[in-house]
This record gives sequence, structure tokens and C-alpha cells, in this order.
Amino acid sequence: MSALDVRADLAAPTRGRRPSLLTWTARSTTAGPLAALVLAVVVFSLTTDTFLTLDNGSLVVEQVLVTGTLAMGQTLVILTAGIDLANAMIMVLGTLVMARLAGGGGLPGLLALLVGAALCAALGAVSGTLVTRLKLPPFIVTLGLLSVLTAVSQLYADGESFAVTSSTLTALGHRSYLFGRIEVTTGMAVLAVMVAGLWFALTQTAWGRNVRAVGDDAEATRLTGVNTRRTVLSVYVIAGLVYAVGAWQALGRIPNADPNAFQTGNLDSITAVVIGGTSLFGGRGGVPGTILGTLVVTVLANGLTQAGIDSLYQQVATGVLVIAAVAVDRLVRGRAV
Repeated sequence: MSALDVRADLAAPTRGRRPSLLTWTARSTTAGPLAALVLAVVVFSLTTDTFLTLDNGSLVVEQVLVTGTLAMGQTLVILTAGIDLANAMIMVLGTLVMARLAGGGGLPGLLALLVGAALCAALGAVSGTLVTRLKLPPFIVTLGLLSVLTAVSQLYADGESFAVTSSTLTALGHRSYLFGRIEVTTGMAVLAVMVAGLWFALTQTAWGRNVRAVGDDAEATRLTGVNTRRTVLSVYVIAGLVYAVGAWQALGRIPNADPNAFQTGNLDSITAVVIGGTSLFGGRGGVPGTILGTLVVTVLANGLTQAGIDSLYQQVATGVLVIAAVAVDRLVRGRAV
């Protein structure tokens, strides 16, 4: 039995006692972001004439694709009580490599895509190795990697952007219509498959249980026989592959690789993860909540823009949500001890 299972058993309510609202919230990490999303949709539907339309709904989902993908990789890392400040720059460098190899490099689009994905996975492995072997704090490791990759991206691109001409690299931007009215892209289907796949891996496999257990109590998990180093390293590598899919999503949305793109992508992904109910202290949360968190942030920005609210107030609202989410998580974990 893992350390996470032991803590869950200890935190379980006494038989016959009705669980409190706080206990129920602690178990259902998606309840908070789902309620916030429903509330935002209702408010903006009543206060604006253009929010609740098919076109705007499709736009909101499209805006979720890149940040949501980044946030899924971030979720895996945060579940181990780590953090990845370099995720957006890993993705940006991936877009540059893919676009340049398929353009001036003359490689087929599929091969350029695979090379870019391998690079993202390798960069994830670098972070994971430094964290697991040298015992360096994830914050410091990924902050340093962020600085390095920002410079490398500028040097590799020589400060320029690359137009993407490969149909393979832009495939996730392909549009079609459901029932002749609802606009969808291939990227939306890919995001849905990734959410389902990562949810299954985290909830239905031994690997997923180990990931949560490491975040909950790494030392106790190690003492139960779990190779915690291998588990954490695998998380960073898989997160790197998720960032590669984010690069593919980005090229599908805008067929242009720019070294200056997604400057706040790392913070946006952390915001989505926290609002989605994943604990910054590790061991609690998951990708469905992260996607809900991404939708909350996106709907908030979209709705406030349509209501004519200054973008500075949008940042204030998002910041308040993040602080509230962390405060609630801290309270819940304190009650569970």
C-alpha cells in the first residue's frame, strides 16, 4: 500500500457519519473549478449578447488548446510536488526546430515533428535528471533552464520567426463542422484524447498511483519499495512529450514559429493547474480539473473582454482566483492532517 493510500484511509470519514462539505470538496478536486466555470458562463450569458453563441464557444475552446496542453504537462510535474517554469520555452523551441527543419532543412513534416518531439522529451529528461540525481529543487532547475532556453531560442532563430508550410505541422488546425454549424478543429480532438489518456494513466495504473504517492510523501513512498527517482524522471520526460504536442497545437493555430511567443505560457499553465484544483504541495489533483481551470481562465478573459472591461481588471480577477484556490487547498490539507 502506498503512502497516499494510507493517508486516504486515515482521512476517510467514520462509517455512518455524513461527510462534511469540506471533506467532499477535498475528494472532488473538480467541484470548485466546475462551479466557477458554470457561474462565469451564466453571468456572461446574462450580461452580454455575444458570449453564448456557437462561434464564441468554438473560439473559447480553440484558445484553450495550447495553454491547456501545456497545463497538462505542468499538472504531472506539480503532482510530484515539483514545478516547471521552462515548459513554455521547451514548447517554443520545439516549434522553432520543427518549422526550421521542415522549411530550410528540407525534412518531411512528419520527421521534423518527431525530431522536435524528441528534443522536448530530452529537455524534460534534463530537468528530471537534475532533480532526481543531484537533488536540486525543481524551481531552481526549471528557472535556470528557462533562462538557457530563452537565449537558445533567440540564437537558433536569429531573432526571426519561421513561416510553416508543412501540412503535417499545421494539421491540428484543420477545421470542420459538426451538424453544419459547430466549428471544430483536429486539435480539439487531440486534446480530448490526451485528457482521457492522462486521466486513465493517473487513476487506473500503478504508475499514476506512484506519481501521486511521491507528491504526497516521497520518503514514505520510497520506503514502500517504489523507485521514486525513476517515477519522477518519467514524469518530466512525459511532460516534455506533452509540451511537444503543445508545439504542434501552436503551429496548427498560427502557422508561424516565433521565438518571442508564449512569454507568459509558464505562468498561464500554472494558473490553470492551480485553479483546476491540483495542489501545489503535490499528490492531489488531475488533468480533468486542469482543463476546467484553463476554461475558467479563458472564459473569464473572453467574457470580460466582451463586457468591455479593461484587461488590467482581468489580471486582477485571475490573480484573486489563484490566491483563493491555493488558500482553499491549504485549508483542506490542514483539515485532512
